[in-house]
Amino acid sequence: MAISVFDLFTIGIGPSSSHCVGPMRAAHRFAQELQLQNLLGKTARVVVRLYGSLALTGKGHGTDKAILLGLEGETPEQVDPDAIDRRVAAIHRDEALRILGQLPIVYNAETDLLCLGNETLPFHTNGMNFVALDAAGQEHCRRVYYSVGGGFVVDEGGQPAARRRFLSIPATTCCGWVRNRVFR
Repeated sequence: MAISVFDLFTIGIGPSSSHCVGPMRAAHRFAQELQLQNLLGKTARVVVRLYGSLALTGKGHGTDKAILLGLEGETPEQVDPDAIDRRVAAIHRDEALRILGQLPIVYNAETDLLCLGNETLPFHTNGMNFVALDAAGQEHCRRVYYSVGGGFVVDEGGQPAARRRFLSIPATTCCGWVRNRVFR
């Protein structure tokens, strides 16, 4: 897999690329997978299980927020950091999220985003298991992803979970964005 400087120095949310950027990408990839397999209309609920390090420190590092927004179709490069808390609060208040911004499904923070800190998955300590269920509670799609550092995500076979799309941002725009977001 070729890596560019834009992979190494990516724009993203949170204090940790392993706990925010990678999980958001994994959640977004899972939502896209549901769409590609024509399973969006069949999905009534999504259950996410976080393992190891993601489960132990994830909520403090914003992993839960990143997962919810990724399922709603956000990417680390495009999410509005000023809207994150408001959007996550609305998901919790309404007990609903919209897969890829389209399909509204029920969301219960107690049962649909589980932190299993005493368990790990075989490939890496930052494991995530996504399960889509239909209205009868039957599983129809399951994926395992690992956030392996630097915002990189691999699937359970150790293969890159998705190809990155590069943003073409003029240097003046990028520098202004960094100055306005990071140094204020």
